[in-house]
Amino acid sequence: MATERVTRVVERDPGGTTYVDDRRGAGLGAVIVGLAVLALVAIVAFFLLNANRNDAIRTNAVTSAASTVADSTAAAAKNVGDAAGAAANSVNPPTK
Repeated sequence: MATERVTRVVERDPGGTTYVDDRRGAGLGAVIVGLAVLALVAIVAFFLLNANRNDAIRTNAVTSAASTVADSTAAAAKNVGDAAGAAANSVNPPTK
């Protein structure tokens, strides 16, 4: 890869001080820094997406568990109600 070099010489006084303005192109260093920044952004994006996916999995698991508990509770309440009705009928049979 070629390196660009711009040199400008400015003289203030004849026979006096000479100022040299030397500017170099960005070169390979800027490319390496750019690639490092791009890799850092990709790594951060990966971890954020992975964390989001884990949160969704955890939320689905909790929702499923809560639904199962609700279904079990409803079934248990129905069974208790049926048992209470049967017990009441055996103590005080309905009249026909």
